[in-house]
Amino acid sequence: MNLGTIILIILILFLIGALPTWPHSVNWGYYPAGGLGTLIVIVLILILIGRL
Repeated sequence: MNLGTIILIILILFLIGALPTWPHSVNWGYYPAGGLGTLIVIVLILILIGRL
């Protein structure tokens, strides 16, 4: 496993953890998950073009 794959796995775990499933975080909306989703897409593109 290279560094890019490890970073991608960690970001996906953060994305799952940021989903608003707990009662106290329902009012947050999908803002935290949306930011992490954008970061995952950027890292995935960097992995695919060979920069990471």
